[in-house]
This record gives sequence, structure tokens and C-alpha cells, in this order.
Amino acid sequence: MPQLRLGSVAPDFEAQTTHGRIRFHEWSRNAWAVLFSHPDDFTPVCTTELAEVARRSAEFEKRGVKVIGLSANDITSHARWVKDIRALAKTEVTFPIIGDPERKIATQYDMLDALDPSNVDANGLPLTVRDVFVIDPNHIIRLKISYPASTGRDFDEILRVIDSLQLGDEHRITTPANWRPGDRVIIHPSVHDEEAKARFPDYETVFPYLRLAKDPTSEGC
Repeated sequence: MPQLRLGSVAPDFEAQTTHGRIRFHEWSRNAWAVLFSHPDDFTPVCTTELAEVARRSAEFEKRGVKVIGLSANDITSHARWVKDIRALAKTEVTFPIIGDPERKIATQYDMLDALDPSNVDANGLPLTVRDVFVIDPNHIIRLKISYPASTGRDFDEILRVIDSLQLGDEHRITTPANWRPGDRVIIHPSVHDEEAKARFPDYETVFPYLRLAKDPTSEGC
């Protein structure tokens, strides 16, 4: 199958989840979505990640983002795992977790571990790597990150990228290194200077190709 890249349409699929059966494109219609995968239930790093997402569910909701997890086990196992996640998070797990014991969705999304061919489960199936996909309301993949098994995901960074993508889609800007909401932004190269003056009063030209402006959502802009 073709390799998934930024700008690819996220593959549609139908699957059982802890919230019932879904068709992905229907479930995520008109919303941003974060799909994040796990190699196995009851694994230590993944448990902390799912607990963190549960604790921060309101932050995703206020951005209009639907979150869905995936782990290479069935939903009966997921239901048991959710009890541990809930206990660690000290809150409810409000997002669904997809059951993918046969790695069908992991194969569609090219999530299988090719780094170590011996990295297989008890049935000899390759383990699913820990990927993150940020998908826009048109089902287009806008971010794809793969994490090593030893390193927990940084959800501050994932939220930061979502903020940057949503701001850029609305205001024709990009964001510089280490940008945080409220920091100055970069005017997109496609915006000519006359338009920039109207859109971004008092912008600064550092180089002809680097023009900085206030965050357009800040007060006074």
C-alpha cells in the first residue's frame, strides 16, 4: 500500500472500540482528530500516556479535537486496562480505544514495528509502534510522529502543533521555532506586503522572507 505522508487522506476503517463499533471517517466528521497507537495493553509507558490524555480531555475538546486510542488487543482486554488508566488518571476515560488484535488498522496506517523483526507478541504478530496522527476535518493527515517504546509522548507538544495548525489555517501564518500561543507568528510567504499591512498592522520585516507579526488572536490585533 502507498506510504502515508503529510497531506495523505487518513485511511477509513470500521472497528470495535470501547465505545462501540465506529466507522472512522463518520466518527471524526467535521472535527480534528488525534489517533494514537500502542503496542499492547497493560504496558507501563502507554498507561501513563492514556491517563494523561484522560486528564487533559477538556484541552482537546476546547480545540474541537476528538481523541481516539488504538492498542493491539481486543476490547475485552481494553475494558480491563481502562480500570488501571482511570485509577492512575483519577478521572474518567472519555475517549474510545480501538481494538486491533489482528493489526488490520495498524497495517493500514503503517504502524508495524520494522526496527526489530523479533519484536513480536505471543502469537508471532509484529508489535504496533507508538504513533501519533493529527488529522484535520477533511480527513487529511497534518502531523505524524513515531515514538520509541522507551519514551512517553509529550502531549504539550501535540497540543502546541494543533494550535499552530488551526491558527495557520485561519490566518495564513506559520509559527517559528519554540512557538507558543500568544507568541509572534510568521506571515506566510504567499501573503504579499500590501496584504500583510492590512492583515497584520505593525509587522516586522527581519528578512524579505521572514516577517513577524503579533498572534492574530491576541488582544489588539
